[in-house]
Amino acid sequence: MNIAMDNTTVAEALGPQQTRAFTSMLQNNPVTAVVVSCLVALASVQVYMTGNKVLVGLLEPIKRRLRAWKYLINGMSIIQTGFDKSKGEPYEVLAPDGRYVFVSSPKHIKELDSAPDTILSLQAAAKQMLQPMYTMHAFNWFDRRGTEGVGFVKALRTMLTSNLPAVLPDLSTIIRTRFEELHDSHPEVKGVKQSPVYTMIVKLVVLSNAVSFFGKDLAKNEQFMESALAYIEETLIGAEIVRLLPKFMSPFLGRLMAQRIKAQKVVYDTLVPITEQRCLERDQKNLGQKVPYHADCIQWIMETSPRAKPWTPERIVHELMAIWFGSVHAVSTTVTFAIHDLCLHPEYVEPIRQELLAGYADFEKTGLGLPLLDSFIKESARITPVEAQSTRRAALRPFTLSDGTKLNVGDWACTPVRAMMHDPEFFPEPMQFNGFRFADPVIVEEAAARSHGSNFKTPQPKPSKLTDCDSTYHVWGTGRMACPGRFYATAVMKVILGQAIMNYDLQLLNKEDSRWRTWRSTMLPRHGTKVVFTRRNED
Repeated sequence: MNIAMDNTTVAEALGPQQTRAFTSMLQNNPVTAVVVSCLVALASVQVYMTGNKVLVGLLEPIKRRLRAWKYLINGMSIIQTGFDKSKGEPYEVLAPDGRYVFVSSPKHIKELDSAPDTILSLQAAAKQMLQPMYTMHAFNWFDRRGTEGVGFVKALRTMLTSNLPAVLPDLSTIIRTRFEELHDSHPEVKGVKQSPVYTMIVKLVVLSNAVSFFGKDLAKNEQFMESALAYIEETLIGAEIVRLLPKFMSPFLGRLMAQRIKAQKVVYDTLVPITEQRCLERDQKNLGQKVPYHADCIQWIMETSPRAKPWTPERIVHELMAIWFGSVHAVSTTVTFAIHDLCLHPEYVEPIRQELLAGYADFEKTGLGLPLLDSFIKESARITPVEAQSTRRAALRPFTLSDGTKLNVGDWACTPVRAMMHDPEFFPEPMQFNGFRFADPVIVEEAAARSHGSNFKTPQPKPSKLTDCDSTYHVWGTGRMACPGRFYATAVMKVILGQAIMNYDLQLLNKEDSRWRTWRSTMLPRHGTKVVFTRRNED
């Protein structure tokens, strides 16, 4: 039977209620979506053969949902393609669990940053990403930042940063020793130790953060350290499972999954008694009693919680768990890619090593300096960023950009950070790795002279630091919501990379193999990528 309904849309053919129900079915049932995709392929042939306009209309919502599921595998290329076509204008990308509106012009980015938290919320976007109710021991944080206070910003931006001179000397020794232990434990193949570099770096970052956040005593607790390490991957996987579940199934299956994720319980149960003691000491201090002072994140998060309604020990631990995930995941990935790039561009190793040997002691005293290493990390993060999507804001209320682009409740506004950092308008020779791109040209020329005439380019108009945030470099986020822990994170990266460069020669095995995998907008190093670290002679 031939159906002919010229110029009839799917909404007119089925009716709006049936259309919404059909689309919802595809969104909430991945299996159905896969089955329907096969039917779409067959129907597409029929459409091509007959030009049937009703079938065209029927297929549109189905194809839209299939494009959304494709984002899981090809998210980075989809974001890049949209950026290339948009010519600086906002553009839409669909994902299985939402709609993203990407903006890249300074004007639109400023509009996102200026929007009140009651309308566009970073916290709500992070809540959807991490699903803390199921991955962080039932942490049900608010959608709006600041509802319970924003003391953590001061704790990370000011207190943790100002404590760097006190912790860096010990941290350097601890990382150097642990690096050697991990290296010695790796298998020897054809006469050389082959180190799975990503796994190694994650362990070093976990150790660094445990010492800096909780003190050296807790960093010696093996069960806690093993769980703190496992917690990162369990959070990533657990949150993704919940995000992809049909919404009506999320509470039941999310709680069931949470019961089987042991790491979050160990981390929580270990930190709560310590935090309870700190809160007791806080109360004793308020009564005029003398109590010990602890220079760690437990103390600082407690001290910066709202005075009118201080956080409970459980609430403090929840905050620590959220900070812990963010501090380990991004830092370990960035350091791993930087090590890859040191191996791929060995001409940079010697000038950075000379800088470290001359200036590392001063860096330990301040947490500042080492501009060549700083630039190298920044360039590595530009070429291979952890994320292709940044400046995430979830719409709590409808929002309209100045050009008329609309965000509905639940949509995200964000920036295509990777595409922007590969844009020649912002970064000359964008796909050329220039390790000293962001360094002062005078310092680079001096380094080149010491390196027997090496030619290092500095194509950027002016130097900048890894911790800088501007309208084109969104690794740390944007504007008033930029990461408050970026100064600490940068220092930890320099400690780990500094110890590796000063004490080892580096060689990447199987350079032609793929070094990362992607999921949604995230780029993760492959666990199988190996580096040979050869100890240098101390003389």
